Amino acid sequence: MNMSSSRKRVFSGIRANARPHIGNYLGAIKGMLELQDKFDCIFAVVDLHTITTPYDTKTLRPMVKDIVLDYLGSGLDPKKCHIIIQSDLRAEHLELAYYLGTIYQVSRLEDLPTYKEKKAQHPDYVNMGLLYYPVLMAADILIYKAPLVPIGQDQEPHMEVAREMARKFNSMFGQTFPEPQSYKTPGQYVPSLFGEGKMSKTNGGTIILTDTLEEIKAILAKAVTDDGKGERFPEAGPAANLVTFVELFQGHDRAQQYRSEYKESGIKYQELKAELAEAIYKELAPIQERRKYFEAHPAEVETILEEGKTYAKTIADETLREVRSKMGL
Repeated sequence: MNMSSSRKRVFSGIRANARPHIGNYLGAIKGMLELQDKFDCIFAVVDLHTITTPYDTKTLRPMVKDIVLDYLGSGLDPKKCHIIIQSDLRAEHLELAYYLGTIYQVSRLEDLPTYKEKKAQHPDYVNMGLLYYPVLMAADILIYKAPLVPIGQDQEPHMEVAREMARKFNSMFGQTFPEPQSYKTPGQYVPSLFGEGKMSKTNGGTIILTDTLEEIKAILAKAVTDDGKGERFPEAGPAANLVTFVELFQGHDRAQQYRSEYKESGIKYQELKAELAEAIYKELAPIQERRKYFEAHPAEVETILEEGKTYAKTIADETLREVRSKMGL
């Protein structure tokens, strides 16, 4: 596929530590879908980021394949965008990450909330790759000079690092990189069904894109609830979390009805969960059908990935030649 270089470029990626769940779909993949019709898009499975936290060497490559299938099933169209695996371009991404790392202060990386969170989660697995994660993420984006990045809200601190690196490089060596901006979707923050915080691959209770209706019902059945009734609808907590899902999958009007019921007759959570499960599955069913097609045509998937790699490498090589020259290398 030939895309005009005059079109604004977009880059985004998902780690291969677990299958994408509906939080990833709403927060990142839906943004990708909106952008692929308008811009020159490169979307990645960022497997090099995966190895910064504990992982299984035997399942990493199958997981990468599954995420590619989830991308294609979700509607990423190889006629409109390019799909790559980060490690297929490791030489290019890692080279730029090293150059960017030479101009950025360690103390800033150590202060990032994401780094502190991962240290707390994996105290026996605190490594240089984890500290370097935002540097590599910046390289992933800047090597394609992508000014627009669809991400979830939790990645915003890393986006600020990428902007800072672009500004620092430009001030030291001359205008080279655009400052990337986040592209947010209505589902940029999807709450957990099992307590506080966002839906997370590490916290359990996630609905993945290939879950059946019965599996979705079983997960929602375990979602925490409150009494379902009160003088005012809560801004946070079990009711707020479930009604957020209603808004995302059933629309604003249905969510408002539940908010009113909470203050009047009360919410019947069993009915809410059953209706919500049907709405979630209705959105996932077409994804699952498309995914089955690509799963049955592995040669077609390999061709898509090879085309993406060739396209991305051309851009990456050009950026690296410019960077080396400006840095006097």
